[in-house]
Amino acid sequence: MTVENTARDTPLIGPDDPEPFELLNPESELPVLLICDHASKTVPQEMANLGLDEATMDLHVGWDIGAAEVVRQLANDLNCMAVLAGYSRLVIDNNRQPGDPTGILAVSDDIVIPGNQDLTETEQIARTDQFFWPYHHAITDGIAHLWRNGLPPALFSVHTFTPSMNGEDRLWHIGVLWNRDPRMAEPVIRKLRDHGEGFHIGDNQPYSGKDIAFSLDMHAGSAGLPHCAVEIRQDLVATPSGAEFWAEILAEVLHDVLSIDELHKVEHF
Repeated sequence: MTVENTARDTPLIGPDDPEPFELLNPESELPVLLICDHASKTVPQEMANLGLDEATMDLHVGWDIGAAEVVRQLANDLNCMAVLAGYSRLVIDNNRQPGDPTGILAVSDDIVIPGNQDLTETEQIARTDQFFWPYHHAITDGIAHLWRNGLPPALFSVHTFTPSMNGEDRLWHIGVLWNRDPRMAEPVIRKLRDHGEGFHIGDNQPYSGKDIAFSLDMHAGSAGLPHCAVEIRQDLVATPSGAEFWAEILAEVLHDVLSIDELHKVEHF
């Protein structure tokens, strides 16, 4: 066995570390799967926070603040299945194509990530094998379970965004991301707008699902399944009460959208 193969096969997740994904309500047959690509700020103990302190890991560069709590409450409210990533986006970004240079960042929002400097291809592949693929295989298995036991399921992804980006304040409350398939995105936008005139809601800015939608495209778009993602402003869901507020709104919206005639069918766009 070569040195490179040994490095690739060396376990990065220790016995006291969590699994690479969290699965909620695995027996549910409601035809929707929730996913959360950036649910966690956890780093394996062996990686020592990638050389960063806890305060830095708490920032938006380490995870989508509040997203996991929204997903957990939403899964509970709807009694539906959910898959949440178990490790920080700085270990590897689950919403990027393997090999994409933005998948393992050496610098994020001007913050140097010491543990991500000068990684070999073998080291990058090891992270893909041990963190990225187990999470995505769990999504594949979840969709397969729902599809075998009922209608073609929908995929709904939850993200959050920092209130300020590149020196500019972002006043949106929630943005919706989609690429070509409008079946979920358009009614989700309409129904979110019905919940309050003071909410700034619409297609996500400054990037859209046409720019960043790896998980949606891989698991739903390619299969012709209905799908979309939301981005909630992080300060709105940073507290348990804020996460609960938006989870309740999304539960009402999804309950209505999932009941739309002709939603649950395979259609390619």
